[in-house]
Amino acid sequence: MTPADPPRPFGHYDYVIVGAGTAGCVLANRLSADPTKRVCLLEAGKADNWMWLQIPVGYLFCIGNPRTDWCYQTAPEPGLNGRALLYARGKTLGGCSAINAMIYMRGQSRDYDEWAAACGDDRWLWQNVLPIFKASETHHLGRSEFHGDHGEWRVDKQRLDWQVLQTWQAAAEQCGIAKITDFNSGDNTGSAPFEVNQRFGLRWSASKAFLQPVLSRPNLTVITRAQATRVTIDGRSTDKRATGVEFIRDGERFSVSAHGEVLLAGGAINSPQLLLLSGVGASTQLQAHGIKPVHELPGVGENLQDHLQLRLAYKVHGVRTLNEWNHSWWGKLQMAAQFVLFRTGPLTMAPSQLGAFAKSSPAHATANLQYHIQPLSLDKFGVPLHTFPAVTMSVCNLRPTSRGHVRLADNNALAAPAITLNYLSSEADKQVAIDAIKLTRNIACAAAFAQYRPEEFMPGASFQSDEQLIHAAGNIGTTIFHPVGTCKMGRADDATAVVDAQLRVRGIRSLRVIDASIMPTITSGNTNSPTIMIAERGAAMVMADAQRGQSRQDPR
Repeated sequence: MTPADPPRPFGHYDYVIVGAGTAGCVLANRLSADPTKRVCLLEAGKADNWMWLQIPVGYLFCIGNPRTDWCYQTAPEPGLNGRALLYARGKTLGGCSAINAMIYMRGQSRDYDEWAAACGDDRWLWQNVLPIFKASETHHLGRSEFHGDHGEWRVDKQRLDWQVLQTWQAAAEQCGIAKITDFNSGDNTGSAPFEVNQRFGLRWSASKAFLQPVLSRPNLTVITRAQATRVTIDGRSTDKRATGVEFIRDGERFSVSAHGEVLLAGGAINSPQLLLLSGVGASTQLQAHGIKPVHELPGVGENLQDHLQLRLAYKVHGVRTLNEWNHSWWGKLQMAAQFVLFRTGPLTMAPSQLGAFAKSSPAHATANLQYHIQPLSLDKFGVPLHTFPAVTMSVCNLRPTSRGHVRLADNNALAAPAITLNYLSSEADKQVAIDAIKLTRNIACAAAFAQYRPEEFMPGASFQSDEQLIHAAGNIGTTIFHPVGTCKMGRADDATAVVDAQLRVRGIRSLRVIDASIMPTITSGNTNSPTIMIAERGAAMVMADAQRGQSRQDPR
């Protein structure tokens, strides 16, 4: 088949979902529960049956691996002293939930209240999304005011402890960060061990939770190795409708048609890229790449937000860390035995075990910093751990004001998009970075932690003035892989909003975006479980519109 030939028809469905990541797996489960609806789920990656997708520490072998990762790169970042970053995005069933940190985090109540204000719909208030979080969840402590016990999304406590992390928590308490028991009640201020999406010491991805249990449904078709290249859109300038999706599989071009709706669930990078390839976006950008504009939506790909983490690292003495354990053959044998026999030990580790939320200064109404504390250190992701005992005290700005964007690199659907984060481009973000480094140093110097004689080697004690600390932040800053916002929802009078409060793409019938890209502002914490909630809400909206016969109404 040549590019000039029309794509080969693959099938006709009620719903076509693009992307079998976190959101796509939830959508496939919920929409195919109606046996009268035919659902097609397209995934560019392969099945998630690889060993390292099951073992929690397997993220070390999945991120940066084209088998499971899109392996994107950012543009060189001026705020990071000209460095470009690996920008991992999951490329397999389960998407990012198959390769991420497994940390269960909802954010703060104010996050969702701000969403409701931004889009003018009270259904996004914290009090109204909390029941959705609970319904999806099975929490290891059972049902409570803030947790559920009958959902597919497993939340367990971690299966190992580190003395050095317990001591750090005591040091943080000496600096005013109290110990708490639950990060997910709407106010996450304080410190506690992270809870994780695992089951019996194994990773619990969205594919395991939502997709695998329903693969036998006759009305659900899952197509892997299928990279979407375009949403087909019919109609005049005043009446446009999404009719299906074109994709490439094993070098051949195919199309699937959607009698109901097309649902984009590719995430904050791939969903805007597909819209742009389909002619939906800023016409000047599209024309620059030889793409005929279909619908003017200047917000597509804009408003990109991420949590920049600053990775301070300290050598320690007289306490065990993973560094030296990992470099010992006896230690590796112990780790393997613990995992095989008991499903415990370092092979069950999330990348970070201890968390904390704090204010960078009293001027902030709620905690605006998140700590990920790790009993290990390395120069950068993908290289071996250091041989000496060390701890990494990673701290991120929860509410950055810097904004980036996702753009097309060219009109080739198989080419990676151009990703620019613009980290530390705002003065407010620079000040938070300065304050975050100072607070982290105070914790490391607290009396409780002094017994380990900590020695800062990243960025190094020579960085002292505010100007030096900004340069240091550029040296040690890196992504924590939380991109959101590139198809943000908003009110009708917001020219930069891509979707409305019901996640319908403005001006195009039967087309929605249902993933982390719709967040107007980033949540105050890890973004995977909020994406589960978005998908649950989106699926309910799709089904409610179908029942009312409104799925073809103009969303404007």
